[in-house]
Amino acid sequence: MSSVISPLAPTSYPVLPPIAGVRLATAAAGIRYKGRTDVLLMAFDEGTSVAGVFTRSLCPSAPVEWCRDRLAGGRIRALVVNSGNANAFTGKKGRAATKLTAEIAAPALNCSEDEIFLASTGVIGEPLPAERFGDVMAGLVAEAGPDGWEAAARAIMTTDTFPKLATRTAEIGGVTVTINGIAKGAGMIAPDMATMLSFVATDAALAPAALQGLLAAAVDRTFNCVTIDGDTSTSDTLLAFATAKAGNAPATDAADPALKGFAAALEDLLAELAQLVARDGEGARKFVTVEVEGAASDASARKIALSIANSPLVKTAVAGEDANWGRVVMAVGKAGEPADRDRLSIRFGDIRVAHEGERDPAYDEAVTSAYMKREEITIGVELGLGQGRARVWTCDLTEVYISINADYRS
Repeated sequence: MSSVISPLAPTSYPVLPPIAGVRLATAAAGIRYKGRTDVLLMAFDEGTSVAGVFTRSLCPSAPVEWCRDRLAGGRIRALVVNSGNANAFTGKKGRAATKLTAEIAAPALNCSEDEIFLASTGVIGEPLPAERFGDVMAGLVAEAGPDGWEAAARAIMTTDTFPKLATRTAEIGGVTVTINGIAKGAGMIAPDMATMLSFVATDAALAPAALQGLLAAAVDRTFNCVTIDGDTSTSDTLLAFATAKAGNAPATDAADPALKGFAAALEDLLAELAQLVARDGEGARKFVTVEVEGAASDASARKIALSIANSPLVKTAVAGEDANWGRVVMAVGKAGEPADRDRLSIRFGDIRVAHEGERDPAYDEAVTSAYMKREEITIGVELGLGQGRARVWTCDLTEVYISINADYRS
């Protein structure tokens, strides 16, 4: 957690309303950090559904494996999260730490170990001192209450400079339901099914299968469209919880027409959280949206957009406020997707800088340079090949990113 807040941070944070059936508490267990909260407990009433999507990394953390193994049960009573230590690449010790954490939490919450879900974020390769959860668990359970969403978001931060929170409401069958979400992430961000850590709770009555379907559909257009450095974390975890306290008729199928408004609100919330992650990219000074149109397919457009967004040359050009469309052309060409140089158009914001394979005849250096000084930049690409389109969010790449990551374990 940095003391220097990103210039792209929001000027204020929303106050998230209580979600019936959810209680939160935070504590300082000294997992790695001194003098700050580093443990979050989210406790849920009986009957709460759970759904999740996780990293596709072939070297996942022990908590990711723990959650995957229990997701089929569809029910949750508590989530325990720690920051500062990812419990990843920790072998048998890592698996033992997850079991010990569940053994500590389950009796405190009067539930089974399989109803305890876990998440960890921080340094990879260091054993997690799970016994320290025992020092704070009783206090967490006793203090857990309906408020404290911002404190929860702060407890899971590592190199983040600000907490990430969002809330929405929707209607299901005429009943108003609420959705709250928090996220963390600033580096090692190239999600492939989720961001580093994000947790979403609603009071809607949704069967586990319906919640899973809604979450999986929304994540591909939100968290899977954000990248900071092209590196997919070992710990990517997005969990959603539905307490069934709102009073709507229980929904069992994600395709139920009654869930249309809820699905839109959920996607909108996840999109806001994903953009907040990009705005807090390590060392970021500019928020960048990459828009690709006219591709052979949506999948092709997404690959091209990610190629642009992950290019160090494109990102450093943006940091230097240089409208270097040559680097965008490079990123399009290397993506391995259909592209025709002589049909290609590139724009920065609404300013077309290249068209049909060469510099736009109306290009104005002064106007373009003035645009590049903005905090929010859009890079647009039109391929002229089809109807495929995609949008990806990222940030620039500055010397501060190097400094943060060079010193991360020290």
